[in-house]
Amino acid sequence: MRALKLAALAASTFAVAATASAEPKQIWELTGVKAPESAVADLTSGVIYVSSIDGKPLDKDGNGFISQVSLDGRMIKADWITGLDAPKGLALRKGKLYVADIDQLVEIDVKEGKVLKKYPAKDAKFLNDVAISSDDQVFVSDTGTDTIWKLADGKFEPWLQNETLAGPNGLLVQGDQLIVAGFGKMGEAGPTGPGPLLSIALADKTIKPFADGKPLGNLDGLEALDATHFLVTDYMAGGLFTIDAETGKMDKLIPLPSGSADHTYIPASKTVLIPLMNDNKLVAYKIE
Repeated sequence: MRALKLAALAASTFAVAATASAEPKQIWELTGVKAPESAVADLTSGVIYVSSIDGKPLDKDGNGFISQVSLDGRMIKADWITGLDAPKGLALRKGKLYVADIDQLVEIDVKEGKVLKKYPAKDAKFLNDVAISSDDQVFVSDTGTDTIWKLADGKFEPWLQNETLAGPNGLLVQGDQLIVAGFGKMGEAGPTGPGPLLSIALADKTIKPFADGKPLGNLDGLEALDATHFLVTDYMAGGLFTIDAETGKMDKLIPLPSGSADHTYIPASKTVLIPLMNDNKLVAYKIE
């Protein structure tokens, strides 16, 4: 859910069909990750970055880590960055990797392989996904408090808090809009129901639903498939789905187990990379 991916999508010279012309085919599977939550690809270096919680999603235990993986599914360095708590969403821009880690945003220098800075998010409960705009504003969802945070000019502050967001999880900057995939309103034991797909105007923070605004699922990862369709995962039910932005129709593309988390899509190779958090795997599928 990220500026790099949007740039790759815009640069793509071919159109991707809204529904695959053939069944998606698994091309590789990687183990050696531990409760993986998010993946993002750096096509310039040929490296996939994968966040591993390695414990419970809210435990400040220092077990979390970031791995480097090749585009063909080989582990390059499992313990590239260590000492995090429960790292989740990732976004990459201009040589920096941003990581959502419970109640702080971690900024990593990719070339040096070291943490540059940690931005605390006071009173945040569950920082989840990260997306970056073309003007370098970093947006982070807090699923636990129905809040979107923003890092701009070195300041990390709440940008929008609204219960309509219904447990904001997946984020995607698309033009002048921030697209938000809802996990569902959070209760003591988890989501109390499904969440919607929404758009927020970056200029004035106006919230609008897609189609009729009905809840769609316990949405996690969010990517653009083409100009009018999104790719989403449903964490609780499992699976990768397409959503038609005009009609709101949601169709299952790949059946997967529960724990299907924050995926990334590479338009140039028509490849989707999906962390399977409960199975300790990262899987890659070709979408024809």
